[in-house]
Amino acid sequence: EVQFVESGGGLVQAGGSLRLSCGASGVPVDDYAIGWFRQTPGKEREGVACTTLSGDSLYYSDPVKGRFTISTNNTDNMVHLQMNSLKPEDTAVYYCAVDPVGCKYTGYEYVGQGTQVTVSS
Repeated sequence: EVQFVESGGGLVQAGGSLRLSCGASGVPVDDYAIGWFRQTPGKEREGVACTTLSGDSLYYSDPVKGRFTISTNNTDNMVHLQMNSLKPEDTAVYYCAVDPVGCKYTGYEYVGQGTQVTVSS
C-alpha cells in the first residue's frame, strides 16, 4: 500500500509564496515519478509539476512555468514544490501523486489526500 506524507499549503496573498512537500512509501519500484496536480470545484484536474526521484524527467505545466520549482531531497526521497509569485487562479486543492511508470498530467496511479492552497487578491 502506497502511503503519502504531505505538508504545506495554506492561505497567502497574491504575489506571495508557499511550499508543498510530499513523500511516498510503499511504491513498488525504486525510481518513480512524483508530482502534483490541482483541482478546483467544477473544473477539470490540471497538471502542475512532476519529477522522478532520479531526476531524469521534469515537467511543468504552462501556467506555472517560471513561478513554481519542483525539487527532490535524495536523502529522504521527499519532493518539494516551491510556489512563488502566487496568483488567485492558483487557488485549488493540490494533490501529490505517484506513478511507477513516469510523469503524468493527472492520471497518476497513486494519489494523496490533497492540501488546500488559497491565494487571496
